Amino acid sequence: MRELKAILETLLFVSHGPVTVERLASVLEGVPKAEVRQALRSLQDEFDQAGRGVQIVEVAGGFQLVTRSDYGPWIKRLEKNKPAPKLSRSALESLAIIAYKQPIVRAEVEQIRGVEASGVIRTLLERKLIRMVGRKEMPGRPIMYGTTKYFLQHFGLRDLAELPPLREFKELGEPEQEMLPVGDDPLIVVGSGPAADEESSE
Repeated sequence: MRELKAILETLLFVSHGPVTVERLASVLEGVPKAEVRQALRSLQDEFDQAGRGVQIVEVAGGFQLVTRSDYGPWIKRLEKNKPAPKLSRSALESLAIIAYKQPIVRAEVEQIRGVEASGVIRTLLERKLIRMVGRKEMPGRPIMYGTTKYFLQHFGLRDLAELPPLREFKELGEPEQEMLPVGDDPLIVVGSGPAADEESSE
């Protein structure tokens, strides 16, 4: 078990994003998925009990080695690069609408928000938080949008079922971004950076 946990820790360390139990089991060749999951849970407990600066989290359908948010200020001191700009309120509102109503077309986002949304949708696409998931069967066949796996990763969600309940948008007076579990210090991946794929988060 000790060697298995060491191997798993190594694989998570070098991964670009969350790694599923199935993927880890296939790499290990012959180790049952149940044993892999048990070893991962044991690793999680060891990291937590030791009070280490990194932790193993279950996010976006897989497991990932990330820094603890408590130590975000120290990471900021170390980093020389300017941090990525935070999303604007309008972008977060649009992202919340897409997350809860996907698949959804731009016109529907604009109808809910009451303002033009092409700019914020372009920003969300560039940030890999949403992706094009198809076209709606209606005149003009507009593009439909949905969230990505990186969306789940960024907000620390295992899947869309973990999104907090949202009232049926009867009142937009309460900003939708307040319903999303985002913090000032998103989880920082220990490996080479966020996954670049744009797979759906469903």
